[in-house]
Amino acid sequence: MKHFIILLLSFLTLTASAQRQRRPMQVRTVPRDSIILSDPCILPDAASHIYYMTGTGGMLWKSRDLEMWTGPYNVVDIDSTSWMGPRPMIWAAELHPYQGKYYYFATFTNNAVRIDSVRGNVIPRRASQVLVSDYPDGPYRLFGDPAYLRADQPTLDGTFWVDTDGHPYMIYCGEWLQNWNGTMEAIRLKDDLSGTVGEPRILFRAKDSPWSKEKDMDGEHPNKVTDGPYLFRTGTGRLGMIWTSWVYDVYTQGVAYSESGTLAGPWVQEEKPITPPNFGHGMIFRDFEGRLLLSCHSHYNANGRYIRVPHLFEIDLSGDKLVVISEPF
Repeated sequence: MKHFIILLLSFLTLTASAQRQRRPMQVRTVPRDSIILSDPCILPDAASHIYYMTGTGGMLWKSRDLEMWTGPYNVVDIDSTSWMGPRPMIWAAELHPYQGKYYYFATFTNNAVRIDSVRGNVIPRRASQVLVSDYPDGPYRLFGDPAYLRADQPTLDGTFWVDTDGHPYMIYCGEWLQNWNGTMEAIRLKDDLSGTVGEPRILFRAKDSPWSKEKDMDGEHPNKVTDGPYLFRTGTGRLGMIWTSWVYDVYTQGVAYSESGTLAGPWVQEEKPITPPNFGHGMIFRDFEGRLLLSCHSHYNANGRYIRVPHLFEIDLSGDKLVVISEPF
């Protein structure tokens, strides 16, 4: 009888979870290195002792050991009447627990709406937005402001930070396709993350980087792309940001540090990248064993198709800088 009750409770729990997320209970369990996923963000949820991984595409994977993952689960409840439309592209999704709820920061693209055309590039409506749920595995839904950022500017890769003033902020990229020198920007969020307050502040621009490069008919120049911000503090209290650009055709991850220890900066770029070539769009978390890990994706071109797979690096933040102390695994 005891075993029957346990099985019944397990079934009811799974059924309730599936109903919450509006998805069929048809999943697979696979090793991490067999998952094709860009911009992997991993949330270690202490309450469930489960790792939740999401990223571009907006789907969710679950694991108890960071190696074998079950999924993918559809956890986003799209509102087709919103600016996103019925079938938006979802990029660089992140999960952040805050004040008893879970928040889903992601970039949504509505290709049916065109906002600009610059140097032959037609630019669709694209912006970072925040969704909310009571559970780490969703469903995540819109709430608060209909839009967080300007409709006439393409923005992407929004991430979350609470600065020394106690206020929450979204840090995101202004897309190079429009401004031709990608920006890293910050805007204050309302205290419940339901919208934005005031105007954004530019933290730095792509061409401030000493390591990013590109070539064209006029020679070599700093690269135009800003991608994948994620903030952290070192053991000495120093504020840093990992972010990604390119060295010619090589996807590359660097780091910048704020001299003031706040978002206001000024931000100073490190001279060299922090990970090997063809790794990027990272985030940082601590696993259940206490290790600090950098999650990012590897990147290579297979006959014109970009293949991106989640990888982990062990890192050290005990000193004044972020130091990568392991090979990718």
